[in-house]
Amino acid sequence: MDVKKTVTNRAAQSRVLRIIGGIWRGRRLRFPPQEEIRPTPDRVRETLFNWLGPRLVGARCLDLFAGSGALGLEALSRGAAQVTFVERDSVAVRELRARLTEWGAVGGQVEHMDAVRFLGGPAQPFEIVFLDPPFASGLLPQVAALLEDEHWLSAHALVYVETDADAGLPALPPAWQVTKTKQAGAVGYHLLTRGVVRA
Repeated sequence: MDVKKTVTNRAAQSRVLRIIGGIWRGRRLRFPPQEEIRPTPDRVRETLFNWLGPRLVGARCLDLFAGSGALGLEALSRGAAQVTFVERDSVAVRELRARLTEWGAVGGQVEHMDAVRFLGGPAQPFEIVFLDPPFASGLLPQVAALLEDEHWLSAHALVYVETDADAGLPALPPAWQVTKTKQAGAVGYHLLTRGVVRA
């Protein structure tokens, strides 16, 4: 038995995800081995999209730290009208664009840039936003403030956030209200609704 080959095959297999619902259910996508790309596990995605339910159909979505693109692709598969994927890693961007082309995706747009730079551009309101930055980046409070202050969110937008379970949620805009929260291993995941701040 070639141990080295077996290890290599397992590593390659670990860089493959599958879409778990919608028109692309069962399709697989490969993602780069970069350490920062930490795709949302199947069971967490299943819970998330159960939370989103009918709000997803026809929605405009933003996958701000797209990485593998699993969240945005799952959203398109399940009926989102549009998903904007933002990713700074060139290999991940190339793979994501290839999947969108291969699958004949309609409504998917990939922006090759840093999340903060993207949010410095002209704003367009999104109904659903996926926020899954690298845990060690410390970017979550900054991008959350930009999303709120620069008018990137619709009136009652839903915001999905993944964090280090031990660290919990950082300070987020007062208008964001936690409606769902769970933990899977070292990952804390949360659904927030943008509401009205009362004086």
